[in-house]
Amino acid sequence: MSRWQDHLPKTRGKLLLNEALAPFTWLRVGGPADVLFLPEDEDDLAAFLKGLDPSVPVMAIGVGSNLLVRDGGVEGVVIRLGRGFGGVEPRGENQIYAGAAVLDANLAKAAAQAGIAGLEFFRGVPGAIGGACMMNAGCYGAETKDVLVEAYAINRSGEGVTLSNEAMGFSYRRSAAAASGGLIFTGALFKGTPDAPEAVLERMEAITARREASQPIREKTGGSTFKNPEGHSAWKLVDEAGWRGKPFGGAQFSDLHANFLINANNASAADLEGLGEAVRADVLSKLGVSLEWEIKRIGRP
Repeated sequence: MSRWQDHLPKTRGKLLLNEALAPFTWLRVGGPADVLFLPEDEDDLAAFLKGLDPSVPVMAIGVGSNLLVRDGGVEGVVIRLGRGFGGVEPRGENQIYAGAAVLDANLAKAAAQAGIAGLEFFRGVPGAIGGACMMNAGCYGAETKDVLVEAYAINRSGEGVTLSNEAMGFSYRRSAAAASGGLIFTGALFKGTPDAPEAVLERMEAITARREASQPIREKTGGSTFKNPEGHSAWKLVDEAGWRGKPFGGAQFSDLHANFLINANNASAADLEGLGEAVRADVLSKLGVSLEWEIKRIGRP
């Protein structure tokens, strides 16, 4: 019997069958993708999507900073954008373009060098621009929605789409346009305000110092695990429920920051997700607050 994997469109990029995804995530766990596609550029990605059987599930991942891949792997095609989506370019009037694979921190640096202020917060956001568009990433009181002019994507049919800030439907750690499915972000245009590069860099250095002092950035982590419930800080709830530093299989919440889930000792994805669910249940039982995952969990158990 013929399989859909035997009829994949021709590409200039790489197509890898049954490829392990753990090395592509910061938590370093998870099973394989049925197919992993590494497109060469936007045209390659568009042609592939246009030629792919519409019934095959498709999911894009970035640098995997906020991603938990379950141990059973991911059905269908997983798309990871690389060098062909890594351009950064100032575009006048205090605007700067960044491809979806550009690290958030690198966008902040490029904006600083161009004398563009307002994007400093990206220095403290783990991940890349595609993910920032997906989840309205932010920190220290600023979010992607504050600086985004428009985002560029390719839909499941292989057609290019431009979305204004309003069309993105941003809310706390969410984009309604992204949540509706079928879009793979390829880049975005941002706008800040003019300032001296040295002043912008100084503020970025302060963000870096604050992050290094308060977050386990050198651990295998997925960043903030839970969204902050209205009126609460997620880390305080995890701490008050007694889960800071408490082991669960090979997983635990960091001693340094109680909302950072870490792969402390060869954890499985089941360990990490199981710990998160145990904490959610305990916080609800003890403190009456429901925690919502910020880390995206995908794949088969």
